[in-house]
Amino acid sequence: MDAKQIAGEKAAEYVKDEMVVGLGTGSTVYWTIVKLGQLVKNGLKMKGVPTSTKTEELARSLGIPLIDINNAKKIDLAIDGADEVDAEFNLIKGGGGALLREKMIASLAERFLVVVDETKCVKTLGSFPLPVEIVPFGWQMTRNRIDGLGCESKLRTAGRAPYITDNGNFILDCGFDEIHDANGLNLELNRIPGVVENGLFVNMTDAIVIGRNRGKVEECLFCRERIQSSTHTK
Repeated sequence: MDAKQIAGEKAAEYVKDEMVVGLGTGSTVYWTIVKLGQLVKNGLKMKGVPTSTKTEELARSLGIPLIDINNAKKIDLAIDGADEVDAEFNLIKGGGGALLREKMIASLAERFLVVVDETKCVKTLGSFPLPVEIVPFGWQMTRNRIDGLGCESKLRTAGRAPYITDNGNFILDCGFDEIHDANGLNLELNRIPGVVENGLFVNMTDAIVIGRNRGKVEECLFCRERIQSSTHTK
Protein backbone atom coordinates (compact mmCIF):
# COMPACT_ATOMS: atom_id res chain seq x y z
CA MET A 1 0.00 0.00 0.00
CA ASP A 2 1.55 3.32 -1.03
CA ALA A 3 1.71 6.51 1.04
CA LYS A 4 -1.16 8.21 -0.79
CA GLN A 5 -3.51 5.30 -0.21
CA ILE A 6 -2.48 5.06 3.45
CA ALA A 7 -3.24 8.73 4.09
CA GLY A 8 -6.43 8.75 2.04
CA GLU A 9 -7.94 5.74 3.74
CA LYS A 10 -6.98 6.98 7.20
CA ALA A 11 -8.83 10.24 6.58
CA ALA A 12 -12.08 8.34 5.99
CA GLU A 13 -12.04 7.35 9.67
CA TYR A 14 -12.90 10.93 10.59
CA VAL A 15 -16.28 10.71 8.85
CA LYS A 16 -19.14 9.78 11.18
CA ASP A 17 -22.84 9.06 10.68
CA GLU A 18 -25.00 11.96 9.48
CA MET A 19 -22.05 14.13 8.49
CA VAL A 20 -22.07 16.39 5.44
CA VAL A 21 -18.57 16.07 4.00
CA GLY A 22 -16.75 18.19 1.44
CA LEU A 23 -15.10 15.80 -1.02
CA GLY A 24 -11.86 17.09 -2.48
CA THR A 25 -10.11 16.47 -5.77
CA GLY A 26 -6.81 14.73 -6.42
CA SER A 27 -4.82 11.52 -6.31
CA THR A 28 -4.64 11.19 -2.51
CA VAL A 29 -8.19 12.13 -1.58
CA TYR A 30 -9.26 9.72 -4.31
CA TRP A 31 -8.50 6.95 -1.84
CA THR A 32 -10.59 8.67 0.82
CA ILE A 33 -13.57 8.74 -1.52
CA VAL A 34 -13.10 5.09 -2.50
CA LYS A 35 -12.97 4.13 1.18
CA LEU A 36 -16.07 6.21 1.93
CA GLY A 37 -17.87 4.39 -0.88
CA GLN A 38 -17.09 1.10 0.87
CA LEU A 39 -18.25 2.47 4.22
CA VAL A 40 -21.50 3.75 2.71
CA LYS A 41 -22.18 0.29 1.31
CA ASN A 42 -21.62 -1.05 4.83
CA GLY A 43 -24.13 1.35 6.37
CA LEU A 44 -22.40 4.71 6.89
CA LYS A 45 -24.92 7.53 6.57
CA MET A 46 -23.36 10.64 5.09
CA LYS A 47 -23.73 13.15 2.29
CA GLY A 48 -20.95 14.55 0.15
CA VAL A 49 -20.41 17.97 -1.40
CA PRO A 50 -18.03 17.51 -4.37
CA THR A 51 -15.37 20.06 -5.29
CA SER A 52 -15.26 19.16 -8.99
CA THR A 53 -17.18 17.37 -11.70
CA LYS A 54 -14.52 14.65 -11.63
CA THR A 55 -15.10 14.07 -7.92
CA GLU A 56 -18.85 14.17 -8.42
CA GLU A 57 -18.62 11.45 -11.06
CA LEU A 58 -16.40 9.28 -8.84
CA ALA A 59 -18.64 9.66 -5.79
CA ARG A 60 -21.78 8.85 -7.75
CA SER A 61 -20.14 5.75 -9.23
CA LEU A 62 -19.40 4.55 -5.69
CA GLY A 63 -22.93 5.16 -4.42
CA ILE A 64 -22.08 8.10 -2.14
CA PRO A 65 -25.13 10.36 -1.66
CA LEU A 66 -24.42 13.92 -2.80
CA ILE A 67 -25.92 17.28 -1.93
CA ASP A 68 -25.65 20.58 -3.80
CA ILE A 69 -23.61 23.19 -1.93
CA ASN A 70 -26.59 25.57 -2.03
CA ASN A 71 -28.69 23.02 -0.16
CA ALA A 72 -26.12 22.22 2.50
CA LYS A 73 -27.06 23.95 5.75
CA LYS A 74 -23.57 23.16 7.01
CA ILE A 75 -20.49 21.17 6.04
CA ASP A 76 -19.19 19.24 9.03
CA LEU A 77 -15.85 18.27 7.53
CA ALA A 78 -13.99 18.91 4.29
CA ILE A 79 -11.30 16.45 3.21
CA ASP A 80 -8.87 17.37 0.45
CA GLY A 81 -5.32 16.92 -0.73
CA ALA A 82 -2.58 19.48 -1.32
CA ASP A 83 0.33 20.04 -3.68
CA GLU A 84 2.47 21.46 -0.86
CA VAL A 85 2.04 21.93 2.89
CA ASP A 86 4.38 23.79 5.23
CA ALA A 87 4.92 23.56 9.00
CA GLU A 88 2.32 26.29 9.60
CA PHE A 89 -0.35 24.23 7.81
CA ASN A 90 -0.37 26.64 4.86
CA LEU A 91 -1.05 24.96 1.53
CA ILE A 92 -0.61 25.27 -2.20
CA LYS A 93 -3.54 23.66 -3.99
CA GLY A 94 -4.92 23.68 -7.51
CA GLY A 95 -2.76 21.21 -9.38
CA GLY A 96 -5.96 19.40 -10.30
CA GLY A 97 -7.64 22.61 -11.44
CA ALA A 98 -10.38 22.74 -8.78
CA LEU A 99 -8.92 25.36 -6.45
CA LEU A 100 -11.89 27.76 -6.44
CA ARG A 101 -14.49 25.17 -5.46
CA GLU A 102 -12.03 23.55 -3.08
CA LYS A 103 -11.44 26.83 -1.28
CA MET A 104 -15.15 27.67 -1.15
CA ILE A 105 -16.03 24.33 0.41
CA ALA A 106 -13.06 24.34 2.80
CA SER A 107 -13.99 27.84 3.99
CA LEU A 108 -17.55 26.72 4.74
CA ALA A 109 -16.56 23.57 6.59
CA GLU A 110 -16.44 23.45 10.36
CA ARG A 111 -13.17 21.53 10.06
CA PHE A 112 -10.77 21.09 7.15
CA LEU A 113 -8.69 17.91 7.00
CA VAL A 114 -5.81 17.66 4.50
CA VAL A 115 -4.41 14.34 3.28
CA VAL A 116 -0.96 14.14 1.68
CA ASP A 117 1.96 11.82 1.23
CA GLU A 118 5.26 12.84 2.80
CA THR A 119 6.69 14.24 -0.45
CA LYS A 120 4.21 17.14 -0.22
CA CYS A 121 5.62 18.40 3.10
CA VAL A 122 8.02 21.33 2.61
CA LYS A 123 9.82 23.89 4.73
CA THR A 124 8.80 26.81 2.50
CA LEU A 125 6.02 26.91 -0.08
CA GLY A 126 6.87 27.65 -3.69
CA SER A 127 8.64 24.71 -5.31
CA PHE A 128 5.27 23.76 -6.79
CA PRO A 129 4.03 26.51 -9.14
CA LEU A 130 1.14 28.41 -7.56
CA PRO A 131 -2.11 28.03 -9.55
CA VAL A 132 -4.14 31.21 -10.00
CA GLU A 133 -7.59 31.05 -11.57
CA ILE A 134 -8.36 34.02 -13.83
CA VAL A 135 -11.17 35.07 -16.15
CA PRO A 136 -10.47 34.62 -19.89
CA PHE A 137 -11.28 38.26 -20.71
CA GLY A 138 -8.03 40.22 -20.86
CA TRP A 139 -6.11 37.29 -19.42
CA GLN A 140 -2.76 38.48 -20.78
CA MET A 141 -3.15 41.81 -18.97
CA THR A 142 -4.01 39.92 -15.80
CA ARG A 143 -0.92 37.76 -16.26
CA ASN A 144 1.26 40.86 -16.60
CA ARG A 145 -0.07 42.19 -13.29
CA ILE A 146 0.58 38.86 -11.60
CA ASP A 147 4.11 38.62 -13.01
CA GLY A 148 4.72 42.06 -11.52
CA LEU A 149 4.50 40.45 -8.08
CA GLY A 150 7.74 38.60 -8.77
CA CYS A 151 6.86 35.40 -10.57
CA GLU A 152 7.03 33.86 -14.01
CA SER A 153 3.62 32.53 -14.99
CA LYS A 154 2.51 30.07 -17.64
CA LEU A 155 -0.97 29.56 -19.01
CA ARG A 156 -2.10 26.01 -18.26
CA THR A 157 -3.06 24.16 -21.42
CA ALA A 158 -4.96 21.02 -22.41
CA GLY A 159 -3.36 19.98 -25.65
CA ARG A 160 -3.04 23.14 -27.73
CA ALA A 161 -5.95 24.95 -26.10
CA PRO A 162 -6.12 26.69 -22.73
CA TYR A 163 -7.18 24.47 -19.85
CA ILE A 164 -10.72 25.41 -18.81
CA THR A 165 -11.82 25.01 -15.19
CA ASP A 166 -15.23 23.74 -14.11
CA ASN A 167 -16.11 27.43 -13.72
CA GLY A 168 -15.15 28.34 -17.30
CA ASN A 169 -11.92 30.12 -16.37
CA PHE A 170 -8.20 29.86 -17.16
CA ILE A 171 -5.39 28.89 -14.79
CA LEU A 172 -1.95 30.47 -14.60
CA ASP A 173 0.77 28.37 -12.97
CA CYS A 174 3.02 30.89 -11.26
CA GLY A 175 6.62 30.20 -10.32
CA PHE A 176 7.44 32.23 -7.19
CA ASP A 177 10.30 29.90 -6.12
CA GLU A 178 9.89 30.63 -2.39
CA ILE A 179 6.80 32.10 -0.71
CA HIS A 180 7.77 33.53 2.67
CA ASP A 181 4.60 35.58 3.23
CA ALA A 182 1.75 33.36 2.08
CA ASN A 183 -0.95 35.53 3.63
CA GLY A 184 0.39 38.72 2.05
CA LEU A 185 0.71 37.15 -1.39
CA ASN A 186 -2.77 35.69 -1.11
CA LEU A 187 -4.20 39.16 -0.48
CA GLU A 188 -2.14 40.82 -3.23
CA LEU A 189 -3.20 38.30 -5.85
CA ASN A 190 -6.87 38.55 -5.03
CA ARG A 191 -6.76 42.36 -5.31
CA ILE A 192 -5.90 42.11 -9.02
CA PRO A 193 -8.96 42.55 -11.25
CA GLY A 194 -9.36 39.42 -13.34
CA VAL A 195 -8.12 37.08 -10.61
CA VAL A 196 -10.93 34.83 -9.42
CA GLU A 197 -8.98 32.96 -6.72
CA ASN A 198 -5.52 31.59 -6.02
CA GLY A 199 -4.22 28.29 -4.67
CA LEU A 200 -2.81 29.59 -1.37
CA PHE A 201 -4.82 28.17 1.53
CA VAL A 202 -3.72 30.21 4.55
CA ASN A 203 -4.97 29.69 8.12
CA MET A 204 -7.62 27.26 6.89
CA THR A 205 -6.25 23.79 7.70
CA ASP A 206 -7.28 22.18 10.98
CA ALA A 207 -5.57 18.81 10.61
CA ILE A 208 -3.20 16.92 8.35
CA VAL A 209 -2.89 13.19 7.74
CA ILE A 210 0.50 12.35 6.23
CA GLY A 211 1.11 9.02 4.57
CA ARG A 212 4.70 7.87 4.96
CA ASN A 213 6.76 5.08 3.49
CA ARG A 214 6.86 1.65 5.12
CA GLY A 215 3.13 1.72 5.85
CA LYS A 216 3.02 4.49 8.45
CA VAL A 217 0.67 7.43 8.85
CA GLU A 218 1.17 10.58 10.91
CA GLU A 219 -1.79 12.53 12.23
CA CYS A 220 -1.49 16.21 13.12
CA LEU A 221 -4.80 16.66 14.84
CA PHE A 222 -7.01 19.76 14.83
CA CYS A 223 -4.58 22.19 16.43
CA ARG A 224 -2.66 24.87 14.58
CA GLU A 225 -1.19 26.26 17.80
CA ARG A 226 0.28 22.99 19.07
CA ILE A 227 0.72 20.12 16.64
CA GLN A 228 0.26 16.75 18.35
CA SER A 229 1.58 13.94 16.19
CA SER A 230 1.39 10.19 16.54
CA THR A 231 2.69 7.45 14.26
CA HIS A 232 0.82 4.21 13.70
CA THR A 233 1.84 1.06 11.87
CA LYS A 234 -0.69 -0.10 9.33
